[in-house]
Amino acid sequence: MSDIQRLKVLRIVLVVVGVACLGVYPLMLLWPSGWAWHSGYSDYPMMIVGVYATLGVFLIRAARDPLANLSLIWFAVWSSVVHGAIMAVQSFAHAGHMGHLLGDVPVLFIVAIALGVLTPRGDKARALRVTA
Repeated sequence: MSDIQRLKVLRIVLVVVGVACLGVYPLMLLWPSGWAWHSGYSDYPMMIVGVYATLGVFLIRAARDPLANLSLIWFAVWSSVVHGAIMAVQSFAHAGHMGHLLGDVPVLFIVAIALGVLTPRGDKARALRVTA
């Protein structure tokens, strides 16, 4: 795949991931064992929804010009790795959260891998800025 083709795919993935971030709240309602970490009343879910909805909007916006938004994209990559790793450990530590190993945990790692593989870095990113 050429660098230009990879950039086009990255734009699509950014929109898909952004829309998925906007869909966190419905997922928490429809599949709580795989997406919600609290039952009953808690302020925590809405804080997560707020953070992910904001990230989603900015990832969708970044799709217009990914090369101008590399720091945001790398934030999404590394925060997904860290968040997924923490949740994986917590899932094993609390038997009631094992459903997350089939829900949000793998999704975070898939997002990190997809964005990480498609996002240009270093000299390649600088060169693409000139040609794109």
